[in-house]
Amino acid sequence: MSAALSRLTATARVEVPFHDVDAMNVCWHGHYLKYFESGRAALLRAIDYDYPAMRASGYMWPVVEAHLKYVRPAAYGQRLDVRTTLLEFENRLKIGYEIVDSESGERLTKGYTIQFAVDAVTHELQFVCPPALTARVEARCE
Repeated sequence: MSAALSRLTATARVEVPFHDVDAMNVCWHGHYLKYFESGRAALLRAIDYDYPAMRASGYMWPVVEAHLKYVRPAAYGQRLDVRTTLLEFENRLKIGYEIVDSESGERLTKGYTIQFAVDAVTHELQFVCPPALTARVEARCE
């Protein structure tokens, strides 16, 4: 990852709601992907390519891979910072995540997702990211 690309980061704050925890007051593992989504949306807004802009550009961006590493559990009412970083964008969109406790900064979860551009009309996979994304990223890396 280039130094310029590493500056493309965003943070979203989330609070673990009651309906996300189990009887042990621990956040169910599947909800962390929802928190990743909050971070991803913040990062995409930072480069002016949030979901409405994606749709307007004629591309869908399905998540095709997700990797999570659980370090420590989150609990009901805990405030979390979801830190996101754009790792790759030339041929696919790879976003890195780190979920930390908002107060202590202690890492709870880390991971990444991979998305590919798909033409919204033909549903054809794009093997190179479209200019609608690359131009926005490059403009912010200058």
